[in-house]
Amino acid sequence: MTKIQTVTDEISREVFQVLPLSDLMGAEIIGLDLSQPLDDRTRDQVHDAFLKYQVIVFRDQKLTKQQQVTFTEQFGPLERHTLRNLGTNDIPLVHVVTNMDDDGKLLGRVRSEKWHTDKSFRPEPSMATILHAVTLPPAGGDTVFANMYAGYEALPESTKAELADVKVVHSWELSRENIGRVMSEQEKRDAPDNAHPLVRTHPETGRKALFMGMHASHLEGMPMEDGRARIEALEEHATQERFIFRHNWREGDVLMWDNRCLLHHADGNFDTTKYPRVLHRTCLRGTATR
Repeated sequence: MTKIQTVTDEISREVFQVLPLSDLMGAEIIGLDLSQPLDDRTRDQVHDAFLKYQVIVFRDQKLTKQQQVTFTEQFGPLERHTLRNLGTNDIPLVHVVTNMDDDGKLLGRVRSEKWHTDKSFRPEPSMATILHAVTLPPAGGDTVFANMYAGYEALPESTKAELADVKVVHSWELSRENIGRVMSEQEKRDAPDNAHPLVRTHPETGRKALFMGMHASHLEGMPMEDGRARIEALEEHATQERFIFRHNWREGDVLMWDNRCLLHHADGNFDTTKYPRVLHRTCLRGTATR
């Protein structure tokens, strides 16, 4: 595992550390207060760490919703949420991720337990998600990541060649049907299907990654059943334990991850009938895929 990197901003003299959390991906950033604006150099160094490690966690933060929006905007324009996932009226760009209903009653489960990448059904899928821990169970409630760079790179060369020009249709409507919810016509118009390369070239690193998850409906030019079987087989391959990183939440964590090269899901590994799990989510808009 790479040793701790200490970064000093020569302008502000702000010092922070980057501590890798595994050999595969993930790093902890220590020493930054995200409630305060980052100067340009510090922001660029954080962005570099984000590209290098794909998942970065900032410890011991306490952000209001507006402060989270302000922090997120330093890395680009925010992505709006779907109609069902809008935040509060005053700050709609912060989606409250919770295992409670609108009346504060525990649902007995967590949402988003299937592998996915956020907003993959958009024409410009999300660049990044920022998730801030507000209320946590005593243990568990982890967020689990699968590295799609590593999943792709481990494929046989013959399979890589077969997938080179394949496009996959991402459908918010189908992914909601998979969890037993029928979308309204307004929701369908707000989030129509979009096709993207199944093997996506990351716009900043140039590396190739599989681009799928629960929003992936079918493969263009292939019968639905055959395409879905191919997607499921690739997901089974790419979510093997050797490609996995598990984030164990701590109070005050702010997690930032790269949706362009990762799948993730929430783990309901705690008593969901007893403990609330509440996190605030913002998303950064991405670019068209290629």
